[in-house]
Amino acid sequence: MDDAQREFPQAPLLGVGAVVVQDGLVLLVRRGREPLKGHWTLPGGLLEVGEALFEGVVREVHEETGLVVEAIELVELLDRIHREAGRVRYHYVIADYLCRVTGGELRAGSDADAVRWVSRAEWNSHSALVLDPVTVRVIEAGWQRAQALRVEAK
Repeated sequence: MDDAQREFPQAPLLGVGAVVVQDGLVLLVRRGREPLKGHWTLPGGLLEVGEALFEGVVREVHEETGLVVEAIELVELLDRIHREAGRVRYHYVIADYLCRVTGGELRAGSDADAVRWVSRAEWNSHSALVLDPVTVRVIEAGWQRAQALRVEAK
């Protein structure tokens, strides 16, 4: 889908995101385009027609990071609505999944201009990372769930 169809949409768009946990760290991507260009966030993107949620999150993580993941469970379903001058510029409904790495090689791709593993202290502090508070909440929820499930790379 091109950017023109994403802006000022006629209906909400369905997206997927991934809280990828490995060795106590969470994978983040720096967005290379709007919305939130330059912000660090979870890898993810729009679901394609005919694609199951788990398939979409696996595809998006691979496109943006080069890693192959397994989706484990839903962390949160949320709205991301960005308004501009009284109009809705972007409206996404995002299903964020806890994921574990099963293969691949880390690299920035697709609409991510950087990727990196981040510690809990980094996402919970006012570090050099530009993170949206909703993203921090989802990261923390996914990280907590990974600890409870003892999620490890395969």
